[in-house]
Amino acid sequence: QVQLVESGGGSVQAGGSLRLSCAASGRSYSSYCMAWFRQAPGKERERVASSYSTSTYYADSAKGRFTISRDNAKNTLYLQMNSLQPEDTAIYYCAAEGRPCWFVRPDDFNYWGQGTQVTVSS
Repeated sequence: QVQLVESGGGSVQAGGSLRLSCAASGRSYSSYCMAWFRQAPGKERERVASSYSTSTYYADSAKGRFTISRDNAKNTLYLQMNSLQPEDTAIYYCAAEGRPCWFVRPDDFNYWGQGTQVTVSS
């Protein structure tokens, strides 16, 4: 059974850092598009970053501050978040889909984690 479990969320002050992890089980995800999404109250879900093979994508809001990485041997996806701001406050979700990321729209992701809360105070 496919399972994605996020961890690493928490509360930090503006300017701080957090590292999110997404442990994937059930199969090898080396050929999967894996992504981080976030959703803040009253806002639409946003794809923050995604990774497939050696390719990465970042939303404009994440560029220069967030880094997505993956350890395929451990089936784990990471999101290093630096210089966090209050507008980064959201629930962060890990998602996976068995195709290259450039073929995958947000609604196409079949596998989702339960989410981890990130709260940034000013």
